[in-house]
Formats: sequence, C-alpha cells, structure tokens
Amino acid sequence: MSVYATIIHTQINKLKDEELETRLRPKLPTSLPPNDEEIVNNLVAKRGVISRIAREQVTDQDLYRLRPRQWLNDEIINFYGALILARSDECKENPGNGDVKGGKKKPLNVHYFSTFFWTKLRKEGYDKGRLAKWTKKLDLFAKDAILIPVNHNNAHWTGAAINFRKKRIESYDSMGMAKEEVFKHLRAYLDAEHRNKRKKPFDFTGWENYAPDLTPQQENGYDCGVFTCQFLEALSRGEESFIFTQKDMPYLRRRMIWEIGQGILRDD
Repeated sequence: MSVYATIIHTQINKLKDEELETRLRPKLPTSLPPNDEEIVNNLVAKRGVISRIAREQVTDQDLYRLRPRQWLNDEIINFYGALILARSDECKENPGNGDVKGGKKKPLNVHYFSTFFWTKLRKEGYDKGRLAKWTKKLDLFAKDAILIPVNHNNAHWTGAAINFRKKRIESYDSMGMAKEEVFKHLRAYLDAEHRNKRKKPFDFTGWENYAPDLTPQQENGYDCGVFTCQFLEALSRGEESFIFTQKDMPYLRRRMIWEIGQGILRDD
C-alpha cells in the first residue's frame, strides 16, 4: 500500500471511530419530564426561602442565579455541595468503587469543602485561617476524595479535588486556565493537614497534578458555576470523564433548580 493510500485508510478509520464514539457516548436530555418541568416553574415563581439542607439554604434571589445567563453565587454552589455530601453520607456504609447502578456510578465516600475554604486557604494559609478546625470531626485521609469549589478573584469558578484513590491533585477549569495555583495551594494544605493530624509530612510519592485536556469548556462568561457543580457531582461518583457540554447548560440549570427545590440529586 502506498503512503498516500495508507494516509487515506487511516483517516477513514479515524472518522469511523469518531462516528462510533458519537453514537455510543451518553447524551443528556434537553428537558425534564413534564411533571418535573412544572415543579421547576412553581419553584421559580416562589418567594422567600426555597429549600434548606444541613446549614445551607436557598432563597428566591439565590435561585434566580440558575435562570439563563446568570452567574452562580456561593449559596447555590454550597447548597449543591451539601446535596453531594448528603448523598455520599447516605451511601457511607456501602460506598461505590467504580461500580455502576442504574447507568451511573455509585457515590464514593467524599467530603465537600464550602466555597469559603479556598478563600481562607489562599488568603490566610493553613494556620492563620485555622483550617485545622475544619476537619476536627473528620478523618480527611479516610475519604476517597475531597471536593473543592474554587473562586478565582470573584470572576471565575472552577472545580478541584484531592483524589486519594488516584493519588492526584485535580483541577477542572471550563476555561482551561487557572490550575498551577490550585495545585500549589492544595499540596501545601494536604501536607499541613497531615502534619497537624498525623504529626508527620504527607508522603507525595506517586502523586501527580492532573488537569485533563478534555475537560468540557464553556463558550460564555457566566456558565462556569454550573460547570463547576457538574464537575464536582461527577467526581463524587468517581467519573473519569464528563458527558455534558456547553449545549447542556440550559437543561442542567433547570435540573439543578429541581434538585435544590426537592433537596435531592436526580439519579436519571
């Protein structure tokens, strides 16, 4: 076979592989079931406190942030994190380990740090920020992963994780930018926490910094918070890839309104 023929053959096979992957890749729906859409409509028309879970609550003003073209605030992201944590705690006696149930991986044993964790870590550091108190009743090192929403100068949300299962410090940025700062501060935190709780430095042997090139990217300046919430939800189940893209944001905003209003994450 000539070089030219080999190139053509390779390109044809690549196109076939891409077509097959497109057909086999799971896709999100474009809307909720009719009854659930009606629930969402009622929720966005409601006034006052919409929902509570643990120490978090969302009001109608917070919920407005999940309407199209709005930037998410701390209240929405922390409420969603509380939903992730509640689901993980419910499965604590039988956590997932990459196993699949109902088409989705089962929740891992994770912990969620609120949006204020990163601010304290970055601005004050472990000791001055009194971050040892954040894990007073928690063995951080017994978890599968620690999930962290990161606010970059009140201009951009990203997701981060300390993944004990994979030995990775992870950064998931829908604009493909800020990761080195995340790696630096989370490594410093992990070492300081280990010195505080275990009285010796953390062993980083085999650990790596991880920011996958295939992280879904946003195409505007306001969807980063939704991307971040979906990154953290998928990571809480040990997912290694994400099935959502920019085109799924309208559906995911409606879905998150339903989840916050009902106080539970959907499993469909």
